[in-house]
Amino acid sequence: MPWPGGDEGSALAGRIASSGSKWAAGLAAVSVRLWLVRHGSTDWLEAGRLNGWADVPMNDRGRLQARALARRLAGLTFAGVWSSDLQRAMETARLAAGGAVADPRLREIDFGVLEGRRWEEIPIDSRNALAAFDGFEAPGGESVAHLGARAFAFAAALPEGDHLVFTHGGVIRFLLRQAGRDRRVLPGELVHVVLGPVGGRASRAGPSRAGPSWAGQ
Repeated sequence: MPWPGGDEGSALAGRIASSGSKWAAGLAAVSVRLWLVRHGSTDWLEAGRLNGWADVPMNDRGRLQARALARRLAGLTFAGVWSSDLQRAMETARLAAGGAVADPRLREIDFGVLEGRRWEEIPIDSRNALAAFDGFEAPGGESVAHLGARAFAFAAALPEGDHLVFTHGGVIRFLLRQAGRDRRVLPGELVHVVLGPVGGRASRAGPSRAGPSWAGQ
């Protein structure tokens, strides 16, 4: 499913930005339970480089993380298994879950001219904005509002049920913040967010068996 560009994409991003955390109300008719996985580690991640749309592969540590997750996922079933179309997420999905349907709306934020820079190489105003998150817009890249709009568009199109989603730190942070939580998710980690009638709260419910104790909070 292509993500709208140009005026259409910008208009949707503007609507999400103006509505704040209330965007989840669009899912009020159903309960969508997202099991969000951050892709495994990469050389750029370990070097402290910002990695958005640059298609950097996973490294050996990341593959070990994905295989460890596969053991935790064994025996669970999902209504759908989805992944960002970037190779670090797709390979995580292949090793952890046997593959996934690629969707570009699950990509990391486009860091524009900041892509590949280490934290200390980023201008202080951009660092502060990225740390605050909601108002961040990468120079020559994408805003968090735009990232949120495409994440919302993806989630709003899902049928009711449990969905396993392999994606990136920025997408996961956006969705966690809608649930009133904000924390760093490690490479290969899984966290659980419920969207819909329960108003984005965390839940212990599992996909087809009792929610496992390793589900992130």
